Amino acid sequence: MRNIVVLDAPSNLGLRPPAPGTVPGCYKLAGALREQRIVQRLHALEGGVVVPPRYDRGDWQGGDGVFNAAAIASYTVRLADRIESHVRAGDLPVVLGGDCSIQLGASLALRRVGRYGLAAIDASPDFRHTGNSDRIGAAGGEEVALATGRGQEDLTNLEGLRPYLRDEDVRFFGIRDEFEEDRAELAALKIPVVTVGDLREWGADALARATAQAFEIPEIDGFWVHLDADVLDPSVMPAVDSPDPEGLLPAELTSLLRPLLASPSCVGLNITIYDPDLDPEGTAGALLTDIVVDAFTTWSAGHGQ
Repeated sequence: MRNIVVLDAPSNLGLRPPAPGTVPGCYKLAGALREQRIVQRLHALEGGVVVPPRYDRGDWQGGDGVFNAAAIASYTVRLADRIESHVRAGDLPVVLGGDCSIQLGASLALRRVGRYGLAAIDASPDFRHTGNSDRIGAAGGEEVALATGRGQEDLTNLEGLRPYLRDEDVRFFGIRDEFEEDRAELAALKIPVVTVGDLREWGADALARATAQAFEIPEIDGFWVHLDADVLDPSVMPAVDSPDPEGLLPAELTSLLRPLLASPSCVGLNITIYDPDLDPEGTAGALLTDIVVDAFTTWSAGHGQ
């Protein structure tokens, strides 16, 4: 029998301050989803929390590389330790962020274990690096580039394991259709990108099933699912740092998640970017919890629960 284990990773180290003198509120994501009883509703085991270092950019300036880099590096190793232990035990960790830089913890953990893929569900590909941008700094918009070995040594080569992910083992879903320049770079690297328009044309369920099957090959040991709440349309999920229009609707996201999470090759999920500070009534947090719980509705039957 395979257990779901909920683990908190409330790090906001990878985002820019929303205003001078403030810190990003996404570190409250885990608490908000727990308030919606996500652990009980998933019939999950308690995985505790990996406490992040203090958010402090010091005297960082543009051109200095990734801010909070030392803190992110140390946190990535500690988070990877926890995720690795659950994956090796046969559990399915559900990691409550946090910003998207927590994905580095999952990528490092899985690199220690073997070769794994990533299904990244996100409004943007988080593939910013020095080769395509002069705005390097926020790891929460750069974590897939870092995980595939693009960027500074202290983040891309932890434990001498660069890259944590191979380009060919990454899949993007929910990218906004207008990000043509990003999509062109990814296409040149042969990294598949499924836009919102593609999902609506081909069907979220069918595309997710095909992706899960593509990962179910002997050369790959499994795959991780990364969920950024900004993949949802701002009409239903305004509580994110970069709300881009023309996003997925809740039913579309649920249809995409269900086959991925149901796959026996799926080894975990992280949830990021939702900011309770931007959701005073808690409605967006309740919706996000409902989507995740609904996406797991077929999971128990296929995993011995």
